[in-house]
Amino acid sequence: MAIISVSDGLLVSRGDVKFFPAGFNWEAYKTVLEDPAIIRSYGNTFVYTLLGTCINVGLTALCAYPLSRNKLYGKSVFTFLIILTMFFHGGIIPNYLVVNNLGLLDSMWAILLPPAINVWYMIMMRTFFSGIPNELHESAFIDGANDVHIFLRIVLPLSMPVLATMTMFYAVWHWNSFFPAMIYLNDPKLFPVQIIMRKIVVAGQMGNQSMAASGSDMTVLVSAENIKYAVIIITIFPILAIYPFIQKYFVKGVMVGSLKG
Repeated sequence: MAIISVSDGLLVSRGDVKFFPAGFNWEAYKTVLEDPAIIRSYGNTFVYTLLGTCINVGLTALCAYPLSRNKLYGKSVFTFLIILTMFFHGGIIPNYLVVNNLGLLDSMWAILLPPAINVWYMIMMRTFFSGIPNELHESAFIDGANDVHIFLRIVLPLSMPVLATMTMFYAVWHWNSFFPAMIYLNDPKLFPVQIIMRKIVVAGQMGNQSMAASGSDMTVLVSAENIKYAVIIITIFPILAIYPFIQKYFVKGVMVGSLKG
């Protein structure tokens, strides 16, 4: 995809591009980045990913910590009710009706609030919290700390691996998500970049723009194929750039959760 996105469109259409760029140029990326709809949707995706991940990780941790403590009254009942939602749910139409009746339709909160907690991720985080020694909690209680102080000052600092893992999972999900936006959003100004990319890749709705760009420089042809792959590369680049910095936490968090489970 990267090779085709920076190759001459005519050579791409003839099948002359293999393992190295042919007719190297950045015209496809210029065409994509000059489209105001793509820039706006790119910003929307950043907002959805940032706010959504903060909401997800925060609420998941707040749900997982009490369930990890043996002293919680009715712990088994709450756990059963939460896990039940993994197997039984209303479906698309009931979810749409709930979002509509709450007045969230055609707003950013329709994207952020319904998927606030992923039950499977919550179970992973609860399992990690359960592995923290009880002696730390008991000593903190003796020193006068309450549950909130213990959670904020002891549990969370010791849980950076699983928090980084959950942040990665949730951020990737928000960045790649397009189906909720298709259901709940009607205003094009609120569309994430995945909706725009779907239109370009599946429906080919940027063909006219691509030919207009090629007309500005007759020595370089920018085809719809160049545009498609350029949009895909631009879309996945932020995740590829962030992942190396949290990879060690990602691997450690997944392995600890699986062993404890």
